[in-house]
Amino acid sequence: MIVGILKIIIYAFFAYSAYMFFRFFKALNKASKPPRASKGTSGIMVKDDICNTYLPKENAIREVYEGKEYYFCSSECRQKFLEQKKSQ
Repeated sequence: MIVGILKIIIYAFFAYSAYMFFRFFKALNKASKPPRASKGTSGIMVKDDICNTYLPKENAIREVYEGKEYYFCSSECRQKFLEQKKSQ
């Protein structure tokens, strides 16, 4: 009976040791890889002049008006901008 319990404890110890060994080398492998660059984001923020918010350039609605680029957070802000320019 004591021998059986001792065998179970020894097997559990070896299983735990193998698990920790595996985790250690998996973490080393992960740390040695360079971080992935995020795809499609430039990090450039643009301002919506209508509602005064900043948003990533990739997510903005772009409008070229009289040779100048303007960026908007929504089609509603873009429409307000165009209406303001028409009334001037």
